[in-house]
Amino acid sequence: MLGTPAAAQQAAPVPATVPAATQAAAPAPPPPKIDSGDTAWMLTSAALVLMMTAPGLALFYGGMVRRQNVLGTIMHSFIIMAVISIQWVLWGYSLAFGPDVGGLIGSLSWLGLKGVGLEPYPDYAATIPHQAFMIYQLMFAIITPALITGAFAERMKFGAFLVFTVLWATFIYDPLAHWVWGVGGWLRNLGALDFAGGTVVHISSGVSALAAALVVGKRRGYGIEPMPPHNLPLTVTGAAMLWVGWFGFNAGSALSSGALATSAFVVTHIATAAATLSWMLTEWLGRGKPTVLGAASGAVAGLVAITPASGFVGPLPAVVIGGVAGFLCYNACNVKTKLGYDDSLDVVGVHGIGGTWGALATGLFASKAVNDAGNNGLFFGNPSLLGAQFIAVLATWIFAFIGALILLKLVDAVIGLRVHEEDEVTGLDLSQHNENAYALGMVGVTGIGAGLGHVEHRPAPAPQPAEMPGLAASRRPPA
Repeated sequence: MLGTPAAAQQAAPVPATVPAATQAAAPAPPPPKIDSGDTAWMLTSAALVLMMTAPGLALFYGGMVRRQNVLGTIMHSFIIMAVISIQWVLWGYSLAFGPDVGGLIGSLSWLGLKGVGLEPYPDYAATIPHQAFMIYQLMFAIITPALITGAFAERMKFGAFLVFTVLWATFIYDPLAHWVWGVGGWLRNLGALDFAGGTVVHISSGVSALAAALVVGKRRGYGIEPMPPHNLPLTVTGAAMLWVGWFGFNAGSALSSGALATSAFVVTHIATAAATLSWMLTEWLGRGKPTVLGAASGAVAGLVAITPASGFVGPLPAVVIGGVAGFLCYNACNVKTKLGYDDSLDVVGVHGIGGTWGALATGLFASKAVNDAGNNGLFFGNPSLLGAQFIAVLATWIFAFIGALILLKLVDAVIGLRVHEEDEVTGLDLSQHNENAYALGMVGVTGIGAGLGHVEHRPAPAPQPAEMPGLAASRRPPA
């Protein structure tokens, strides 16, 4: 038995009738057993998290851009599901969760999912097939680079976006996932807590979005022309899908269908509600009217902030985490204008700042009464956890920003990041995909592609300011 002192084992009398071979043999541990309930929950959670990317994030972002860029924006989220799935199978999963190499990266022993079978892998999840754990983690790897696309919406070449996505997933996401979640990862060994991706998903995407906004540059006419969202119903629909899908994101990270999943589900909903109200009230007091976009923004901010803490805090701390997130992220989005960078859909303000607050809040409010496998935070008598959380936040900010900056500069030098000015005026739907989201009944629709929205690509005059110009003043798009 584990924990039995060796001396006691030697001193214990052995019956003379027991054969010597039996005396020496230790009972073999029972093989890991698959729990059908846990497996069903994890596969359902994987589907919910995939739904967060498309249609959730795709519609959320698609509604916030101008009408000539909606298909290009939706395409970013949709194609990432395919690209990252292949990357994950071939090498990404092995780098993120494979046997540890120096606390920094997984080995290449699971390339092509070699050895990743249908038996449980107890180091990560003892009651579900290893492939169920793998496919669940894939959905996190998919949505994270999709979040970054909100920062360079309406102006990046599609080919450059694809190359950057693969490079970023390989050199930024996979190592970070190993640091925080992989067995032997240095931040995991340090004791930093991240239940569902505050550092790995949200800080990394938010900080990389800042690098992208700086390298790609501002949209043509930014700060001069109004750039309101072209279809708020799409955005709100996407936000609602994100809210629902996030239950798989956070509660699924319990890796079982028991009490911990229930607790994570409950606090996720509470924090989201608190952040929605907080953002709405802050905007109402500051601008005179509450907006639908503001409410949707607040919901996403709350979802982001509770992500790292969702498996470690109770309901009342969730109210505080969500309430602070709504206020903090609203003001972070306003600062963008003063700092002069063009983060099109506010990935930095919502994911970078929201994820940072959530990770630090975990160091304040975490309680072992909620999760035995975690730790107590500052407010429960353990200041050391806040220190570990701060180190994790700082390491993620530095690594993701510098790494993304290098990758963006590399892609820009080789193939160029930004579309030509004429293509930006025309819009990415036509210039990059030769399609128009609203082509029915419009001049230029040609041939059998007419029913599919395909149009003849020809230079177009600069678009007129989008409808509802008054919306631009109140717009605070999240990401």
